[in-house]
Amino acid sequence: MAVKILSDSACDLPKEILDKYNIDIVPIIVIKDDEEYLDGVTIDPKDLYYDMRAGQVYKTAQIAPKMFEEKFTELANKEEDVIYIAFSSGLSSTYQTSVIVRDSLKEKYPNMNIDIVDSKSASVGFGLLVHKAGKMAKEGKSKEEILRMLDFYVDHIEHIFTVDDIEYLFRGGRVTRTQAFVGGLLNIKPILDVSEEGKLQPLEKVRGRAKVLKRMIQIMEERGGKADLKNQTIGINHGDDLEGAMKLKEMIEKEYGCNDFIINIVGCAIGAHSGPGTLSVFFLNEKHED
Repeated sequence: MAVKILSDSACDLPKEILDKYNIDIVPIIVIKDDEEYLDGVTIDPKDLYYDMRAGQVYKTAQIAPKMFEEKFTELANKEEDVIYIAFSSGLSSTYQTSVIVRDSLKEKYPNMNIDIVDSKSASVGFGLLVHKAGKMAKEGKSKEEILRMLDFYVDHIEHIFTVDDIEYLFRGGRVTRTQAFVGGLLNIKPILDVSEEGKLQPLEKVRGRAKVLKRMIQIMEERGGKADLKNQTIGINHGDDLEGAMKLKEMIEKEYGCNDFIINIVGCAIGAHSGPGTLSVFFLNEKHED
């Protein structure tokens, strides 16, 4: 029996990939005016970005324990061999909640076989782990082989991203009001990444969109130059800015010869904090031997 891959909506993978590899997704909760929505199910990213541009503030909440209980029970009853790959524990309590729920069900379902992996990643950086796991599962790889791969990816995945308007980082508590005000006046575009602990951290500040994209390409070389970038699957996502994403893709193709990309819009769970115009690139900083 093939290993079943389960994840949550913060992985931001396109639907065609989820369908192709039979990956199930548990949606994260998105909140607008005290009303709860399910990321990618009852709220669409384009609607979220339209509202945010008009001044609407969104919040997010972790996946409710009941949702994990229902999903894990369903899989336990099917006696499936499962790997749940979770949104970074440094950015959400989703991972911790899933472990608590799984462990609480073990007495009732002693044969339940669910491994839970903290991706320490976000968005399509997280999605690259889920994509690779789904691909390996479809190829008939064992759970042990998939878990070894995930250990490697967790340690070596890189996130390089920028936001178009620093105001959204202020709303999410990532910068101060003064930093947001000055950044807006000076057209400052922050470059951020995700730490080894899976937490968001500022990397650099660059003035102007064109310069920030050029600098992101340079950072790819600095961090991934020894990782055979040309033959990797490169992740790119955008906060409702497909034109910007395609420009970034063209620059990466020209600079490194890459030809395998996963490109998608940033989902609501991440987009509620990063805002419209976000651009991100994800890659490995070391070559993975299949």
